[in-house]
Amino acid sequence: MESSARTWIGALRGSQQRLASLAGPLTPEQLRQPSYCSGWSIAQVLSHLGSQAEIGQASLAAVLAGAEPLSMDDFKKIWAVWDARDPDDQAARSLAQDAELAGRYERLSDGELAGIRAPLFGMEFDAVGLMWLRLGEHAVHSWDIAVSLDPAATVAGESVRLLLDRISWVAGRAGKAGGDPYRVIIETTGPHRSFLLDVGESVSLSEIAAGDEPAGGEVGRIRMPGEALLRLVYGRLDADHTPPVEILAGDIGLDRLRQTFPGF
Repeated sequence: MESSARTWIGALRGSQQRLASLAGPLTPEQLRQPSYCSGWSIAQVLSHLGSQAEIGQASLAAVLAGAEPLSMDDFKKIWAVWDARDPDDQAARSLAQDAELAGRYERLSDGELAGIRAPLFGMEFDAVGLMWLRLGEHAVHSWDIAVSLDPAATVAGESVRLLLDRISWVAGRAGKAGGDPYRVIIETTGPHRSFLLDVGESVSLSEIAAGDEPAGGEVGRIRMPGEALLRLVYGRLDADHTPPVEILAGDIGLDRLRQTFPGF
C-alpha cells in the first residue's frame, strides 16, 4: 500500500491535468449534455468537483490552523452557490478551483503533511487519507465526463493503481448484501492483484495472495482489469462499458456482481 503523501499528490495533480485537458475545450453545448452520472450534465459533474475542491481547501485550512472543521451547514452554503451558477461558469470555476487545490497540497511542507489529522465521517484521516478521498472522487467523476464523450474511455492507470490499495474500504460501504451468499476471487490485471469478495449478511472485499484458495465452501474465480474492478465497486461497470472479463471457475457472473455494487 502506497504510504507516501507526495505520491498521492502527484497522482491527484495528474488527474487534475487530464480533466483540464478534457473539459477545458468543451463547447457550451457539450457542457450541457448528459454525463454518465445519472441526472447530471457534464457541467454539473464539474460543479460538484469544484465545490468539493473549495470545501477541501477550507477544510485543509481549518486543520492546519487547529480550527473547528466545517459543518454540514457550511457545506450546504458552498453547494448552493455552485448550484446557482450557469453551466459555463460552473465549468470555468471548477477547473480553476481544482488546480488551486492540487497546488495547495503541493505547497505543503513535509511537516505539515505529517501533522494532518482531519476528522471526517466520524473518523480521522491523515494526509494520505485526504488525498485518497479526493483522488477517488476525482478519478471516477472524470471518467463520468470522459465516457460521455468517448464510450471507450477508462480510468487513468495511475489512479487505478493507488485506488485499488483502498478499494476494500469502499466495497464494504458501497456493497449491498442480499440474495444467496457467495464468494468469488477476483484476479486483476494491470495491476496484478487478487481479492476475495465475500457476500453474506455483509459485503467484504479483501486482498489475498495470488493463488490462495479460501477454505470451506464453493468459491468462484473471475479475472478482469483492475480498472474494471474499480468501476464495478463504484457502480460503473454496466454492460455497455465492460472490458473483456473471464469467468475462470464457478457460476458467479457479472450480473450478480453488479447487483452487489449498484452504485452510490
